[in-house]
Amino acid sequence: MSDRTDQVRPANVARRWIERRRPPEQSLFSGIYGLVLASALVAALDATGEKAEPGPDALWVLLTALASGAAHGYAHVIAQRASDDGAATSRLRSVLAEWPLVAAVLPTVAILLAAVAGWWAEATAVDAALLFNTVALFGSGTWAARTAGRGWPSACRSGAMDMLIGLAIIVANALIK
Repeated sequence: MSDRTDQVRPANVARRWIERRRPPEQSLFSGIYGLVLASALVAALDATGEKAEPGPDALWVLLTALASGAAHGYAHVIAQRASDDGAATSRLRSVLAEWPLVAAVLPTVAILLAAVAGWWAEATAVDAALLFNTVALFGSGTWAARTAGRGWPSACRSGAMDMLIGLAIIVANALIK
């Protein structure tokens, strides 16, 4: 039986393991885009003076995210087609690679559906979704910067800049109401 001290792993094994499990930067950026999209949509659908309809609002957020993801993926397909004639599976992968955009709106959809269930009023759901998305923008921006190799101070500044987008949407929503 061998001694565990004899089994020394090379120093770069841990680094390779981490790099294989990190989401690609493009996925993180698509997720950030999805959070901004969800925030803008939920703020736009929260009209003052209208009957609260969180169910249709949740559906619109989801459908818009699906359409945006498909359009963004298709734009990649068109760019690919212009540069070479890739296989159809490669084109489908380009469209399906936009799943982080759609996944990023799911918490907003869930929060709006909680309002449908009567757990809270639509206005409270909108406020909760905007707050959640703003905090998630900070986290996603920081994570994307760390994945790109930036240090913690720089990554937190990047996250703060992303969070400012969410805060701008919150301020705009408050002013437009």
